[in-house]
Amino acid sequence: MIKQQMKIGPKGQVVIPKVFRKLMGVTPGSTVVFELKEGGVLIEKPTTNAVEIFDRIAKSGKHVEIEPHKPYEEELEYRWKKLKK
Repeated sequence: MIKQQMKIGPKGQVVIPKVFRKLMGVTPGSTVVFELKEGGVLIEKPTTNAVEIFDRIAKSGKHVEIEPHKPYEEELEYRWKKLKK
C-alpha cells in the first residue's frame, strides 16, 4: 500500500502526489470524485459515460474532435489496476 502525507494549503487545497496521479492517470483538467468514508476521504477517477459525453456534444451544436480509443483504453487500464489491488 502506498501512503504519502501532504499539507493542506490556506485555501483548503491539497496536491495529489505525483505517484498517485500517475497511477490513476489523472492530469491537469481531469475530473475526480470525492467520497466521504468512515475515517477518511476516497478520491476516484470517474468512469467514462459515453452516452453523456455524446449527448453534451450533440446539444452544444459544435464540431468536436475526439480520440475514440483513448477513453476506452484509460478505462481498461483503470479497471485492470483496480483488480490488481
